[in-house]
Amino acid sequence: MTAELAIDVRGLTKRFGKRTAVDHVDIRMPRGQVWGFLGPNGSGKTTTIRMLCGLLRADEGEGTCLGYDIRRDSRKIKRQVGYMTQKFSFWDDLTIRENLEFVARLYEIRKAGEVVDRTLETLGLTSRQTQLAGTLSGGWKQRLALAACTLHDPAMLLLDEPTAGVDPQARRDFWDQIHRLASEGLTVLVSTHYMDEAERCDEIVYIAYGKLMTQGPVQSIIDQSGLHTYVAEGPGVRALADRLRGRDGAEHVAYFGSALHVSGSDAAKLKALIEAERGDGVRWQSERPSLEDVFIHLMGRAEDKS
Repeated sequence: MTAELAIDVRGLTKRFGKRTAVDHVDIRMPRGQVWGFLGPNGSGKTTTIRMLCGLLRADEGEGTCLGYDIRRDSRKIKRQVGYMTQKFSFWDDLTIRENLEFVARLYEIRKAGEVVDRTLETLGLTSRQTQLAGTLSGGWKQRLALAACTLHDPAMLLLDEPTAGVDPQARRDFWDQIHRLASEGLTVLVSTHYMDEAERCDEIVYIAYGKLMTQGPVQSIIDQSGLHTYVAEGPGVRALADRLRGRDGAEHVAYFGSALHVSGSDAAKLKALIEAERGDGVRWQSERPSLEDVFIHLMGRAEDKS
């Protein structure tokens, strides 16, 4: 592994009984970037993250995380990683400060009081430091969890669906903090279901049924998808959706707000289908596929192969 790579793994595989949760996944992730892990529930995202940070041993595969061997050096990797789980995992009957002081003792951090003070200030928690964690809203719990993950000055953050269940403003504030940390040299790997969050990442990795389907910058993935998309708006859209589903050329038909997105990989067939459906108060427009269009397309491909 070169010094520029935070993660360099090949053939990463994990089985649970007869089920293969992660199937020969390769990842080469540069340091100091923000990468997004996407995929449907049960796709293997969390299992992959746990293998990378030393919490789960791979059945097959090799490589390094932060320069350490993922098989031999799991303890060293864990000391250099901040891992934020899906579920809030701190103590409800302790205050914000008490939670952070306890985590600081676990990591045997020197001058722990000063480190806690600095972390509270950095993440805007100072004014709430005496509040019990159990009384916090979802957004403030998320901020406490991020504070605890960064308290020991890790080289990498692994965030497992960190913004599930929080409001849009809290999500935006969280991502501002993530990019601030990345600008300071921290490497961040985050699993998410939110397309707007994925678009904030330097690169995304799409996993379905344990297999790596695609990876790269968002715009490159969209360009390489081969998809063409038309968007329909107007009062006749709902009736139109039922007519289009299953038609030749319309591979994916889905609502995005009040608009209907119709996508397909054969431009000529799709255009002919759309031309035949003009009228009834529906306005059509050809648009560049969105990441969500591509996401749905990849899900369909994965299902066809399963």
